[in-house]
Amino acid sequence: MCGIAGIYKTNQSNFEINDILLNSMSEVLFHRGPDSDGVWLARNRNCGFSFRRLAILDLSENASQPMHTPDGRYTIVFNGEIYNHLELRRELMAKGYQYRSNSDTESILYGYAEWGVAILDKMIGMWAFAIYDEQTKELFAARDRMGIKPFYYYYNNGDFVFASEIKAILQYPNYHRDINFDELSNYLTFGATSCYSSIFSKINKLPSAHYLKIDLQGNLEIKRYWNPFQSQINYAEWSEDELTNEIMRLLRDSVRIRMISDVPFGAFLSGGIDSSLNVALMSEFMDRPVDTFTVGFKDLVKYNELEYADLVSKIFKTNHHEIIIDNEMALPMLDEIAWHLDEPNADPVSIPIYFLSNHTRKEGTIMVLMGEGSDEQFIGYNWMLRDFKFHETYWKVYNFLPKLVRKFNFNIAKPLFIANNQYLALDYLDRAGHSWEQYWSGIPMLTNQEILKLLNNKKHYRMENTHAYAKSLHNLALQFNSNADYSQRSIFLELTQRLPEMLLDRVDKMGMANSIEARVPFLDHRLVEMTFALNLQKKIPDKRTTKYLLKKASKGIIPDEIIYRKKQGFSAPMSEWLRNEWYDYAKDKIEKSYLVREGIFNKEFINKIMQTHRSGKANFSKEIYSLLSLSLWQEQFL
Repeated sequence: MCGIAGIYKTNQSNFEINDILLNSMSEVLFHRGPDSDGVWLARNRNCGFSFRRLAILDLSENASQPMHTPDGRYTIVFNGEIYNHLELRRELMAKGYQYRSNSDTESILYGYAEWGVAILDKMIGMWAFAIYDEQTKELFAARDRMGIKPFYYYYNNGDFVFASEIKAILQYPNYHRDINFDELSNYLTFGATSCYSSIFSKINKLPSAHYLKIDLQGNLEIKRYWNPFQSQINYAEWSEDELTNEIMRLLRDSVRIRMISDVPFGAFLSGGIDSSLNVALMSEFMDRPVDTFTVGFKDLVKYNELEYADLVSKIFKTNHHEIIIDNEMALPMLDEIAWHLDEPNADPVSIPIYFLSNHTRKEGTIMVLMGEGSDEQFIGYNWMLRDFKFHETYWKVYNFLPKLVRKFNFNIAKPLFIANNQYLALDYLDRAGHSWEQYWSGIPMLTNQEILKLLNNKKHYRMENTHAYAKSLHNLALQFNSNADYSQRSIFLELTQRLPEMLLDRVDKMGMANSIEARVPFLDHRLVEMTFALNLQKKIPDKRTTKYLLKKASKGIIPDEIIYRKKQGFSAPMSEWLRNEWYDYAKDKIEKSYLVREGIFNKEFINKIMQTHRSGKANFSKEIYSLLSLSLWQEQFL
């Protein structure tokens, strides 16, 4: 796990790359790699790389980056881990490649020299890397299948600037900071920007499962190299017992290979089924206790899962650590968290993950396993199951009505729903009236009607962008699998949007803020391909039990008390904090933000939802925290 950055000049560029700039890009990423750094300039000075290293595999200087092939043709900077690198190593050594280190970086470098783009199909892991070819003068870059590792880039006036975090790109002197208003409605809806672009004007993302190439003529090519529907095994024909056995076989192997490390490692343990399975399977492969880490909230017991984490810890005899936080600890850290996130992120779980990561590092653990990705694949959220069932019943029937009738119904219902603060329920009628897709990924942070009330200046209103984006992802899923049911299409949206751009982003940024690496066994692409081959009926045959298949597979491995307890979810007490101790702070930050000062946001609407939330008449905590996160981002970066 590391931080990478770099600049590539095309023939249209007049910019001069220098060591001072490359070093400044490296320094601002210090937290991602405190163990060592490195900069490199190509012979003709049209490409330069910066690197920060968090040493996980091969702690020696031999594994330092930027790394070069012996003939000097290829140079790489790499962030991530390749879990099958030893198998790749043996294959490449048989072809005559001679290794100088025990790092996985060298296997990517030689693998690209040998197989080109096809190396991506061979790797199991998480990655964002860039390789410069001295012979062709081309730059190649790739992001892992799930988007676990970030890759941002800016391309303008012949200069291609990239980095693990946007703050490194901001060191480039020709970049002018501004808001990307095309992404504003995406953020307000999804709680994160799209998989293609950031909230910063002209700073984009390389989407998950994509690679890019750029040459001296300025030709930028971006292509997808993987999709989750491409399993060659017909899992849909398998029996329930066969499926549950295969789930545990794949997950067990995924955990095993993610325990490869030359530094102390452990697991985040919430006491839910996902993290408990990680700990149980880790225990099978270890001859020492697993180090486990849990976070709780002082005086807000309903958000805590400490008793369940303690139960799992005792069963598997882990070396357990707890940290308890409260609003007084969290509030002073919000500015630092905003700086590390780079973009606004509307998930307040960033806060407990930050503190948990900090505590983990202080205890001497540098790598952890986490449970992200399970809920999306196995339908672990009640709202997902509700929405999928709703689509197959009421939605389909309602959509048979003429569009004019649906719009009329919406207009009749709108005043009543708004008067009762029922914006989420109104959103279903709104989407039906517009003939939009019912499912857009996750629960909206702000609904369409809330965004309309929030925005004064309609030239900044891009809701059609968000509708078109969601529709394009549904269509893309159908391109990959024309027989995909609505649950498979919707889960594809989760895998493409909410999971990488919100959930995995906060895992990466909060972990790296404290110089620890997080690995996610449930997002092994082999397991993902299996789960995407199954429709809703296969995953939830009784139509009511979330995570049905995973719960069946977990029997006998973790206790039933963990498997079948009511899902609580890893969350933060935003509703209480924003109603009480944080109210004045949040109100002040939001009202003083650029978007309110410039009259783009409606101050009256903001005051209304804040006062309504404070009174307890309705819960607007997700709306308020979304606006607070956006305001803190503006304060940090604009």
